[in-house]
Amino acid sequence: MDRTRLHALLARESAEAERLSPRSRDAYARADHLFGRVPMTWMNKTAGAFPRYLAEARGARVTDIDGHTYIDFCLGDTGAMAGHSPAPVAEAVHRRYAELGGATAMLPTEDAEWVGAELTRRFGLARWSFSLTATDANRWAIRLARAVTGRPKILVNSYCYHGSVDESLIVTGPDGTGVPRPGNVGAPCEVTLTSRVAEFNDLAGLERELAHGDVAAVLMEPALTNIGIVLPEPGYLAGVRELTRRYGALLVNDETHTFSAGPGGCTAAWELAPDLLTIGKAIGGGIPAGAYGLSAELAERLLARTDLDLVDMGGVGGTLAGNALSVAATRATLEHVLTDKAFDRMSRLAERFEAGVRAGVEAHGLPWSVTRLGARTEYRFTAPAPRTGTESAAASDPELEDFLHLYLANRGILLTPFHNMALMCPDTSEQDVDTHTEVFAAALAELAG
Repeated sequence: MDRTRLHALLARESAEAERLSPRSRDAYARADHLFGRVPMTWMNKTAGAFPRYLAEARGARVTDIDGHTYIDFCLGDTGAMAGHSPAPVAEAVHRRYAELGGATAMLPTEDAEWVGAELTRRFGLARWSFSLTATDANRWAIRLARAVTGRPKILVNSYCYHGSVDESLIVTGPDGTGVPRPGNVGAPCEVTLTSRVAEFNDLAGLERELAHGDVAAVLMEPALTNIGIVLPEPGYLAGVRELTRRYGALLVNDETHTFSAGPGGCTAAWELAPDLLTIGKAIGGGIPAGAYGLSAELAERLLARTDLDLVDMGGVGGTLAGNALSVAATRATLEHVLTDKAFDRMSRLAERFEAGVRAGVEAHGLPWSVTRLGARTEYRFTAPAPRTGTESAAASDPELEDFLHLYLANRGILLTPFHNMALMCPDTSEQDVDTHTEVFAAALAELAG
């Protein structure tokens, strides 16, 4: 690729973004009381000099304070996979908060059992508990795994994504051993004291780490997502399940992002059998919600332990976890929005998106790859597609990524800012997908010169 041309195009699109968004630019400049000028520092992960500021969002559309409306393929990085403010969720939240009241009363609601039963239908795990985020669901699953196994360490895949869980911030170094993930902030201790790491799709590496006998659980995404989609090779996930059982470690599937694979995520689509499962973001329809499920056998073992304080100070809950508002939103999302039928349509749209991107890439003979996981599609600047997290991280090209994101945003299309990921929601249309195909093709033509 002609980097000089890329730099010129990137500068042009950056200037255009500033011209189009004076109110967002000024709002960012005035945000003196926010750490990093944003409500959460990751909001600075945006192409251009400042983020666009939200005015409103409905369905598959976002409008910024400068009045520009975008086709939204970011969808809150999965948090809005149900679309923005879907009517059934808005109605359930209004009824719970404004009509019935009691958004958080530290009392259970009947909605919770409905949600637990539905999660069991979808994912197969027999018992469920709630959190506000998938990060917390993972933290609590880790505590339960350590308690029941008596082992100290958690094994993850290099460049996995499990939120801000301390134990997950480890990657494989050049010699294959674990090292802290670069850039980790304020780690409570050296991550190798709490964690082991193996590359995704590497059963030999996994067995080598499990053989130490100190791993309480393997916490994994059935397919890597946040470093770019990395799909499992044939036999890999079955091998993980066999090895965890052989070495006495529990298996935890984090389906927070891989929920895009279908109504029951990869666990149902690929007939997986984890001991625990964690999920968050999408199930609340935009309202903070998360959950973790346990097999019946594991739940019984834990509840039989009289030495574990699972009621008060056991570290497996929070005052707002399982609150009536979040649970009502989750029920509405699962019952009326992210249904089996909706997933079928969303996956077909993602196939259409994949075909459009692939046609553009092939038209210019680019050595890129396109990967799909149900309703989610991603393109990477390498071919063949990466098979490990480390390979996927090495394939990044921040300048090229920024150009594409800015080019698309300046023409009314948003992708996930962390990578080149597009997610479909129930309100996404074929025309939305085709618009991306056309604009993406135009961007590639400009790069080609």
